[in-house]
Amino acid sequence: MFIYLSKKIAIPNNIRLKCVSWNKDQGFIACGGDEGLLKVLKLETQTDDAKLKGLAAPSNLSMNQTLEGHSGAVQVVTWNEQYQKLTTSDQNGLIIVWMLYKGCWYEEMINNRNKSVVRSMSWNADGQKICIVYEDGAVIVGSVDGNRIWGKELKGIQLAHVAWSPDSKILLFGMANGEIHIYDNQGNFIMKMTVSCLHNVTGAISIAGIHWYAGSEGYVEPDCPCLAICFDNGRCQVMRYESDESPVFIDTLMNVASIQWNQCGSVLAVAGSLRGMEKEVNVVQFYTPFGEHLRTLKVPGKQMTEVAWEGGGLRIGLAVDSYIYFANIRPDYKWGYCSNTVVYAYTKPDRLEYCVVFWDTKNNEKFVKYVKSLMSITTSGDFCILATKADDTHPQKDWQPRRVARHELTTMLNGIKTTFTKGVVVDIGEA
Repeated sequence: MFIYLSKKIAIPNNIRLKCVSWNKDQGFIACGGDEGLLKVLKLETQTDDAKLKGLAAPSNLSMNQTLEGHSGAVQVVTWNEQYQKLTTSDQNGLIIVWMLYKGCWYEEMINNRNKSVVRSMSWNADGQKICIVYEDGAVIVGSVDGNRIWGKELKGIQLAHVAWSPDSKILLFGMANGEIHIYDNQGNFIMKMTVSCLHNVTGAISIAGIHWYAGSEGYVEPDCPCLAICFDNGRCQVMRYESDESPVFIDTLMNVASIQWNQCGSVLAVAGSLRGMEKEVNVVQFYTPFGEHLRTLKVPGKQMTEVAWEGGGLRIGLAVDSYIYFANIRPDYKWGYCSNTVVYAYTKPDRLEYCVVFWDTKNNEKFVKYVKSLMSITTSGDFCILATKADDTHPQKDWQPRRVARHELTTMLNGIKTTFTKGVVVDIGEA
């Protein structure tokens, strides 16, 4: 994985940004900040120069619209991609829903409780419901057409975050004191989440982010961790589901401001600043769902407030002071070339396995093979090797490997038609 800063957009009058959100489907970028600032931007890639294409091409703004309606600092912006709506809230508790009409964004609905400030808003996976949480413990769930579905007052609780489960059956409420409570989608309390990553931590902590990847583009592995929870002290845990007793632990050694999964749940971006430095340094750190550190990106400026992924997973936007920084990302793809055949793999929403495609470029034929827990693809001459991680609970019937903590199965394929069933068990030692 390779990443580099590629563009910087200045906000007029040096107004400080509080939030940024990238529409995954249409590519709109919403940013909010002090003095009621709310803008919607869109990057357009120039195609005049044939030598510069894709990420390398310069990007201009095809949209730069200022949305007027907020008077206080805009603190929360969230997209509903399915219904092309933008929901925003400011420090005074005013919520505005914006709709796209003939290429411009217009105010569609407003709401203000006049009692408390909105701390977090989240649309569910199909875009039909929104959950809004207020600092004073009020929770409102509404429909996409503006109707109230239910409301609840959580007495004596300060709310800070909310997240839907992928199937919309569960709501996670993050508290100001760092606790996370699990409710059903009707507002009934289920249980308090066990937060094991804070073991031996003392002092006040707060939740920096909760992001539950909805599986819209499949998973890198069956039963892959997809629920990321991170605290301002840099401790994170990544879970397979809300009551996972064996989460992945990450200590980023950062003061964390924001987290977000990429579009397929394969990379978690953690934005903030490094701890223990003489001078505060803004960074974004990238991790796999299993806690493996991939890359660190240093970012100029004094204070970074939020990170947002582009829908294709090849760019991120960062709200820093009165600027939006953009960084281009070159992922490590699983692919190879052998015997006039391009071999590449990707995930699909309806399959647990990787979809491995063998594209015979000479005859323009494609052969598809579904492979579970694919780790790597490598090629040499006429041969291709697919390395997969075996399921320890269900080992291959024909093989009897020694007792190991983890082992790999290797499948060799010769060209596009022939599949060899020879397996190699590799002992990599005890965990």
